[in-house]
Amino acid sequence: MEQDWLDTIKWDDQGLVPAIAQEADSGKVLMLAWMNRESLAATRETGHAVYWSRSRNRLWHKGEESGHRQLVRTIRIDCDADVVLLEVEQQGGIACHTGRHACFFRELRAGEWVPIAPVLKDPDAIYGTP
Repeated sequence: MEQDWLDTIKWDDQGLVPAIAQEADSGKVLMLAWMNRESLAATRETGHAVYWSRSRNRLWHKGEESGHRQLVRTIRIDCDADVVLLEVEQQGGIACHTGRHACFFRELRAGEWVPIAPVLKDPDAIYGTP
């Protein structure tokens, strides 16, 4: 059956699995999000990253508001089949809602979380002022 590949995934008790988006060319980890069966199947079908938004409680097509879509080059799972890795081409160079290239922009230094990556575009310019 075509959907058997989805049965290999070890979904958590909410039907979710963590998904890491890694930039294909640089190897940089851009973000971590969550996927359910529907979002992972949609990602495979469309070639664009589709996640499950826990805050919105719905499918989230990455870049649906910002235009910063992720073109998926490969889909992988780890040895335990409980984490998905998407190798992506990040459109617009911004993966984070803060306007940065990646979500992992804070580093622990002397007991403080210090931003180490610049804001490339003001989030208000991306999403509009609420």
